[in-house]
Amino acid sequence: MLIEFYTDTLQELLDKGLINRDMRILVLCGGNLDRDALLRLGFKNVTISNIDTRMTGTEYAPFAWSFQDAENLTLADRDYDFCIAHSGLHHCASPHRALLELYRVSRTGVLIFEPRDNLLCRLGVLLNFAQEYEVLAVKDNGYTFGGVRNTAIPNYVYRWTEREIRKTVASFAPWVRHRFLFRYRLRVHWGRLWSLKNKLLLVFMALAYPFLKCLTLLCPGQCNNFAFAIFKPRIPDGLQPWIKMDDNGVNLDKAWVEKRYGSKVMH
Repeated sequence: MLIEFYTDTLQELLDKGLINRDMRILVLCGGNLDRDALLRLGFKNVTISNIDTRMTGTEYAPFAWSFQDAENLTLADRDYDFCIAHSGLHHCASPHRALLELYRVSRTGVLIFEPRDNLLCRLGVLLNFAQEYEVLAVKDNGYTFGGVRNTAIPNYVYRWTEREIRKTVASFAPWVRHRFLFRYRLRVHWGRLWSLKNKLLLVFMALAYPFLKCLTLLCPGQCNNFAFAIFKPRIPDGLQPWIKMDDNGVNLDKAWVEKRYGSKVMH
């Protein structure tokens, strides 16, 4: 179940002391699954946000709700202790921009759940076991919501890799070294397979599932469900060796550079 992967991952972060239940939490692209998972684990100071115009502000009680565009948050830097997005970035026009907005407004780090890009997932899309564009989500929302930026246009299902995540964050904040945690889980979209008129895919998946389970236990990177946490370092401990803190903030350490490259400027 989706909620089990969600709560298992959060519990691991709690057990490692990377987050705590007193943190001020922001959830982007949020919904009932986020509310249920965070309630189950005893979080209290949570704001669930999305761009669903149907919301009245009470749907996620006892948590707060905020209308927030994941790609353009109306929040200050480091406004929340920790930020979470579950299966929402691939509904954005720019998943990378949403990831970096989440990173920007967090003080300690972020937790993201998204599909993973790998050989098995690409094969699944090719054979129609998985969607390249999320048509079913729009159908299930009355052909009005559920697509890209919560419109009626089905979104492309953007799938991530570990390398891409590291490069995206390093480009945005190149002055520090980050800590990354990656977790994997196999998820079969049984509901979609049941909804297809052609039930041959459902039968084939039911037969193939035990083999897929064994394969992903041996090779977790072939799982299609992917969680990644990014933790910001403490300053100045996590600064790159060529960076220093001074009265003007973060700056290049010229002494470090000249020690390795000399003081002469090349033209």
